[in-house]
Formats: sequence, structure tokens, C-alpha cells
Amino acid sequence: MNCIYTRRTVVLHILKPVMDCDTVVHNGGCHCKKVRWRVQAPSSVVAWNCNCSDCSMRGNTHFIVPYERFELLGDSKDFLTTYTFGTHTAKHTFCKVCGITSFYIPRSNPDGIAVTFRCVDPGTIVHVEIKYFDGTNWENSYKDSGVASCSKPETTSKSLT
Repeated sequence: MNCIYTRRTVVLHILKPVMDCDTVVHNGGCHCKKVRWRVQAPSSVVAWNCNCSDCSMRGNTHFIVPYERFELLGDSKDFLTTYTFGTHTAKHTFCKVCGITSFYIPRSNPDGIAVTFRCVDPGTIVHVEIKYFDGTNWENSYKDSGVASCSKPETTSKSLT
């Protein structure tokens, strides 16, 4: 894995350099495999590293997709529980068995799903660009970052390439 560091962005090349950003099906889930899902997203994703009180404690870095591009599989719902705080807009889901947050509904995009990129099964993500979201100054970062467009179907491919 190669890392390229810029002022506010880290770019990871996983397996090979990016050739295209066609939408592919990514499978993933939690550590114990009780929670499994599939998501349609480019093979090259923009992931957000947030420093809000929850994300910084969990070390979560996630990419965001429109809700309709995410599918929970099998009986996974039976193994999920949800934590909310503050505005209660974000729905922090995690596995009841192993405790891993492999996805959640973010405050920034309540019409979308935030997928923890490290919970995607190996082989379908070839490039990750990590952007920083200043969750300790949430309102300003939301306004300035462009994160809100990530859950919009018509702009997702443009914002993730």
C-alpha cells in the first residue's frame, strides 16, 4: 500500500493504481461476520476522517453512499444495535456481538449510509482518498467540506472521483 500525503488529504493506493471509477459491488461487515452487507460504490472512494467525539474515539474513517445503494444481508438486522447522542440525527449502528461499527447513518448525510472502508472485504477497493472533517466544529466543516453531496445519487460519482 502506497501513501501520498498532502496538506489535508491522504491518498492510499491499494493493490494497484486507479484506472477507472466504475461502480462496483463491495461486500463487507463486522469482525464476527454476524453483520453482513453489500454496497454499490466506485472502486476508488473518498473516505472521511472525522474528529467528532464519537468518530475520534472509534477511529472510524468512512465513505458515504446514497441509502438506496446499501443493502443489509440475511439476518444481520437481528445483530445490530444503535447509539445516538447530541442531535440524535446520526444513528451509530454496531454489532451486538463484536461491537464493530461497519456502517451507520451520519449526521451530515441522514439520507445516506457511511461505510467504514476498513470493513469492506478485500479486493474491490483499489484507491482511498482520505479527507478530514472537523467534527469538533461541525457546522463550519459541514458548510465548507462538500460532504453533504456524497449521499446524492446524481453527484456521488462526481464527488468520489
